[in-house]
Amino acid sequence: MASNGNGSLANGASTRGKPIKCKAAVAWGPSEPLTMEEVEVAPPGRLEVRVKLLFTSICHTDLSFLKGENELQSKFPRILGHEAAGVVESVGEGVEDLAAGDHVVPIFNGECGACAYCESDKTNLCGTYRVNPFKSTMASDGGTRFSVVDGTGERRPVYHFLNTSTFAEYTVLDAACAVKVHPKAPLDKMCLLSCGISTGVGAAWNTANINTGSTVAVFGLGAVGLAVAEGARLRGAARIIGIDINSEKFTKGKEMGVTDFIDSKACDKPVHEVIREMTDGGVDCSFECTGINDVLREAFLSTHDGWGLTVILGIHATPKMMPLHPMELFDGRRITGCVFGDFKGKSQLPDLVDKFMNGVHRTHYIFCCKIAFLLSSFYHLFFTFFCLSSLRGTMIFFHL
Repeated sequence: MASNGNGSLANGASTRGKPIKCKAAVAWGPSEPLTMEEVEVAPPGRLEVRVKLLFTSICHTDLSFLKGENELQSKFPRILGHEAAGVVESVGEGVEDLAAGDHVVPIFNGECGACAYCESDKTNLCGTYRVNPFKSTMASDGGTRFSVVDGTGERRPVYHFLNTSTFAEYTVLDAACAVKVHPKAPLDKMCLLSCGISTGVGAAWNTANINTGSTVAVFGLGAVGLAVAEGARLRGAARIIGIDINSEKFTKGKEMGVTDFIDSKACDKPVHEVIREMTDGGVDCSFECTGINDVLREAFLSTHDGWGLTVILGIHATPKMMPLHPMELFDGRRITGCVFGDFKGKSQLPDLVDKFMNGVHRTHYIFCCKIAFLLSSFYHLFFTFFCLSSLRGTMIFFHL
């Protein structure tokens, strides 16, 4: 059995077809501490790839799941994480578009390229590999590729998370959920394309189709919100209003194109009233990036009646319902959700990578820091990021 997968990634000769033992941060239950475990990662099955992860970042969705905010999605033990970048170690039967040594970005919303959904230009969902928070196993056989020996000495399966599971040194992905990127693209920056950057920029470009002169309000200036601002700036938005409870984010927001800032804690009236006064009736488009129901309502009411659009990007806890009355839609305001920025991952994400390499967008400014760490310190870092900053920090795996 290969230990830590220290074989050549150019051809995967020493580890191909064999289980790999490596370190991973395992979640054993809701709100329980992540523990560093030696897990066994099986070889990839049909239409799957095994990837050596070199960088991963932390998204608030990981924290929300660990806290158990959506009870119906609970399945443990599990390896969380869904923003990463790495190198293909080996490929399974039937994989033709990827090979050992390819640089890849895992994506939670896959694209098979052949189903009715993938062939439609009306959606970026896939019939088989779309994002599914209830899914915890591989599509090919309903099994897992991770296993661990528990406290009783019994080997038990460890479940997958959002088609990716990146808080590990190695992971197995459906090939439909692995995007090949340019070999010269910096992988430490590419990991945010797994979620945050793609979701935010795509929401502005694809979902809202921001035009020159548009007015925009972004509720929540975390990584997704800042990416929305950058996408709106690139489309020529005349005014980009950033709303947050942390005024320290405003400096970073200005770098990403935010023109006006509202500290919602300092307002003496509802935020939507402030925005309507600033914009003569409301913005053309608002983006809710917090997952908080009250914020969603403010975002909806901040848009102009007759044509305003609200795009939901935050992940909301269940079983909460939308804070709107159906009759409020008769004023001409619209509301929609957005998954992965409405990008088709396999076919369209490489173009976003090329734009990054050519300096078209400045989403690398979103990074707040880069921390090299031993996996044993991961749990502390996991929560430290959410205590200190809403921005993304990139983790570099040191293989033990």
